[in-house]
Amino acid sequence: MLTFTNRTALITGAGRGIGKAIAETLSRQGVTVICVSKSADSCGATAAAIIAAGRNAKALAVDVADGAAVAKAAEALLKEFPAIDILVNNAGITRDGLLFRMSETDWNEVIATNLPSCFHWTKHLARPMTRARWGRIVNITSVSGVIGNAGQANYSAAKAGMIGLTKTLAREFAGRNITVNAVAPGFIKTDMTTEFVNNPEVAGKVLEAVPLKRFGESADIANMTAYLCSDEAGYITGQVFNVDGGMAM
Repeated sequence: MLTFTNRTALITGAGRGIGKAIAETLSRQGVTVICVSKSADSCGATAAAIIAAGRNAKALAVDVADGAAVAKAAEALLKEFPAIDILVNNAGITRDGLLFRMSETDWNEVIATNLPSCFHWTKHLARPMTRARWGRIVNITSVSGVIGNAGQANYSAAKAGMIGLTKTLAREFAGRNITVNAVAPGFIKTDMTTEFVNNPEVAGKVLEAVPLKRFGESADIANMTAYLCSDEAGYITGQVFNVDGGMAM
């Protein structure tokens, strides 16, 4: 067991996939988790399952691309909870396509959901962390933001931006004992990757770039994230951890 002492965490994109796994993993460590997603049904299902298991959770439906909505939600949460100690910025979408075929709408929607959402949540939740002189922020980026990926100019740009934000905030917040790190998943089996994971021909081509020759699991990302959120990771900040089967080594 990692060390978490009366901690509360907010996880965006917690309705499914990696975000859901992170919420469940932290809850098993005794952390109270606030499960955020755009869909009330999806984050509600995650929170309900955690509560049914005898642990503490709350569901919160918010469009993370809407800065005003995030500000309002954060204000309400900080009145409800003594502190939100841990922030995991995980929410993300894809609208893939080669650059010449990519619409401005697809560019803007992916950027708005993946990058500004990190800015808004961090801006509104980090100040109480600075007063408490303890906090953990983990941004879930992607190997696409580290090495790029053809057909994902919007997604790769947003995820690379998250890495720059991570490193800058790590420097800004270090004096207040707040760590800021990023986890960069490779090809992980989630709803977002079902199309090619279940296609043997496509999957085979994808795995040619993965030295471990298999897809990752959501738990692989959740376990790394949980460690970075724990007391044990107090001397790690400003780092990007590739959890990608060796793709970016």
